[in-house]
Amino acid sequence: MIDKELETYYRAYRDMFMSDGWKQLQEDLMSNANIINSVEACKDGNDLSFRKGQLAIIGNIVNLEQQITLAEEQANEEDEVEEEEAA
Repeated sequence: MIDKELETYYRAYRDMFMSDGWKQLQEDLMSNANIINSVEACKDGNDLSFRKGQLAIIGNIVNLEQQITLAEEQANEEDEVEEEEAA
C-alpha cells in the first residue's frame, strides 16, 4: 500500500474532481479556450504567444484529472511490484 501521505494526496484530488465546482471550472475553461484559440482575434505576435501560454495552462488544468489518475495508478502498480518482490 502506498504511504498515508500519498494516499491522502490522491484522495483530496479525487474529492475535488467529484465536486460541482470542479465540473463548472472545467466547463468555463473549455469555453474560454474556444475563445482564446481564435487566431483571427490576435493583434500581433506577442498576443499570439500570450494566447498560446493561456491555452497551455488551460490544457494542463483540463487534463489534471487524467494526470492524477495515471500517477495514482502508477504509484499503486509500483507498490504492488515492491510488495511482490519483498514476498
